Amino acid sequence: MKLLKWILPTLLVCHGGALWAQQNTALVERGKYLVNGVVACGNCHFPRGDKGQPLFEKGLSGGMPFDEPGFNAIAANITPDPETGIGRWTDAELAKAIREGVRPDKTIIGPPMPMGFYRNISDDDLAAIIAYLRAQPPVKHAVAKSTYRMPLPPSYGPPVMHVKAPPLANKQKYGEYLANVGHCMECHTPRNDNGMLELNQLGAGGQVFPGPWGESVSRNLTPHATGLKGWTDVQIATAIRDGMDKSGHPLRPPMGYGFYKSINDADMGALIAYLRSLPPQATVAKK
Repeated sequence: MKLLKWILPTLLVCHGGALWAQQNTALVERGKYLVNGVVACGNCHFPRGDKGQPLFEKGLSGGMPFDEPGFNAIAANITPDPETGIGRWTDAELAKAIREGVRPDKTIIGPPMPMGFYRNISDDDLAAIIAYLRAQPPVKHAVAKSTYRMPLPPSYGPPVMHVKAPPLANKQKYGEYLANVGHCMECHTPRNDNGMLELNQLGAGGQVFPGPWGESVSRNLTPHATGLKGWTDVQIATAIRDGMDKSGHPLRPPMGYGFYKSINDADMGALIAYLRSLPPQATVAKK
């Protein structure tokens, strides 16, 4: 009887521990899919070599510069290093930084972090992203502080309480959700003279991106003649995953093709359904 009293709780603890480990593994795997896929965190947070190539061996340890008229931003180290990364941040602090743009010291995170879109990340997917970041090896890499020649807002909106993703069965709405967490429109929507997105021209493209590749202009993602009208679903998927337009010509960075390759067929179908639902907009002329 004494042995049974010991074995039963032990079995329950072991079973519960195995269940926890299984659930945690699933959470990390979902986070891996998001971070290395549609959210493409490494497109900014991987350090870069002299020719702009990602230094994968250094993980998400930051350092990539973004030199724009209004700021000189440096991508943060988001590995769990306690000194130079997020190792001392709580999950709640990390969640607030990702969705609301507020660091643990209450300072505001500035662009190019796409805060307006990350507010849409669901609670479940946010937990998965955090679990994956926690599972990464810590990399000690101190990066310079970003400087802004423009005022940052006191906040990006009220605190985000709870967000639930749309059902997978609703392809168009789920595709919109994926486009938001993947911040597609951050690059594919024109900006005004103050650098603000022209949301009445959502997806019309026209932003200019200089870099080691020369100069690229974001494409029109709406079903307009100057956009995706006449493109098949396969051609759109190939452009997103492989960086090839419908004529077979290579597209240029900063589009994160290396990450988008891993978007599964169901999610790709949802994204395409959403893009086809956008109001047609003419491509904005390059300035």
